[in-house]
Amino acid sequence: MNMTKIILKKGREESLLRFHPWVFSGAIAQIVGEPAEGDIVGVFASDGSFLAYGHYQIGSIAVRVLSFNGENPTKPDFFRNMLSKALHLRIAAGLASLGHPEQTNDSHPDQRTDSHPEQATHLHPEQATHRHPGLDSVPTKNPVPGSVTNCYRLVHGEGDGLPGLIIDFYDGVCVMQAHSVGMFRAKEAICNALKQIYGDSLKAVYDKSSGTAPFKAGLDLVDGYIYKADGFSDDEQVVQENGHEFLVNWTEGQKTGFFLDQRENRLLTEKYSKGRNVLNLFCYTGGFSVYALGGGAVHVDSVDSSKKAIDMVSKNMSLNGFENSSHSEFCEDAMEYLAKVPEDKYDLMIVDPPAFAKHRGALSNALRAYQRLNAAAISKVAPGGIIFTFSCSQVVDKEAFALAIFSAAAQTGRSVRILDRLNQPADHAVNIYHPEGEYLKGLLLYVE
Repeated sequence: MNMTKIILKKGREESLLRFHPWVFSGAIAQIVGEPAEGDIVGVFASDGSFLAYGHYQIGSIAVRVLSFNGENPTKPDFFRNMLSKALHLRIAAGLASLGHPEQTNDSHPDQRTDSHPEQATHLHPEQATHRHPGLDSVPTKNPVPGSVTNCYRLVHGEGDGLPGLIIDFYDGVCVMQAHSVGMFRAKEAICNALKQIYGDSLKAVYDKSSGTAPFKAGLDLVDGYIYKADGFSDDEQVVQENGHEFLVNWTEGQKTGFFLDQRENRLLTEKYSKGRNVLNLFCYTGGFSVYALGGGAVHVDSVDSSKKAIDMVSKNMSLNGFENSSHSEFCEDAMEYLAKVPEDKYDLMIVDPPAFAKHRGALSNALRAYQRLNAAAISKVAPGGIIFTFSCSQVVDKEAFALAIFSAAAQTGRSVRILDRLNQPADHAVNIYHPEGEYLKGLLLYVE
């Protein structure tokens, strides 16, 4: 089969020469062939020199690049190699365990892989020889001594060289979301690669692409299991994050079932919560609430407009042994709840709304929404209070978000200082050539 050639206009090769993984439709001079959406295509400069392979798609981003080095993505071991590299990054970050595939990172802090030299890192035995140099010296421990984490993001799209693909790992269950036709069409190959990498420790692979893959592409967008190990039957399970337990439901929950990108920020919240009354707005399944109580908060109120989310908050509180007297749940709109909150009731607030802008056309409205929301929070927090405030809108950059918070603070007239600038964790890796991947930003505020 002849592969379609995408030939760029003269002078439009610059972004690919800098390894940016997108080819925009306006940069294309000629398409040699008739590619279907999702096909692998070759990208060439105007002088005929090869630049990259990628998935073709209809839209302003015409090609999502999979390979700059000439490695053909149609090769049988392409996804195995790419997913193995992604796993090695998580091992280096202390999130995935070393040693036997069933061994989690609750091992003794001093235990190292040289005590099990014959075994690979979450890898099938035949993959042991493909280990990354230097990984044998990485200790099998979580960054927080004595704690356990068995869930993480395995693939973060462009951050792992696989644009259009998200895979979250929940203690043996991989939940996949394809954001492109090419990745959706490759889901069986991706599943087979996951089996090779994780071996017998893989419990299931669930495809949850119905809400993310292009709906106009004529795909059969029905969520479901691509693979189940013998005896596996659950649609939800309990996972551990920094020693806390959470019930994850990937079939009915938002995204892949849990917001793994706030792991480190939740841990920071725990540090600041002792002796404080906490309000967790847009709480979803209560991640920040659990950490706050774990850190010694006097009381936590969790607010979300979703009844399903609030029900899951209650379950997560019970899982972690917290009494009803220390926690209350409110199924309400966050702004409406804030409007009736007495001043000085809370001295720690978490403001973590959903994305207010999905595209640049919505940017101005989104910034106004962030300003209104944060002005309400700043005006109500007690003197000496702490606010964790976030934006997960990719089109809202750090500077624009900080300016919106500045405007909110100025509107209240209160003295506000920035204690820290917050972002996404290591398993939500950002490709240095694709700064757009840095979507989560936050500020830790002190309000007098």
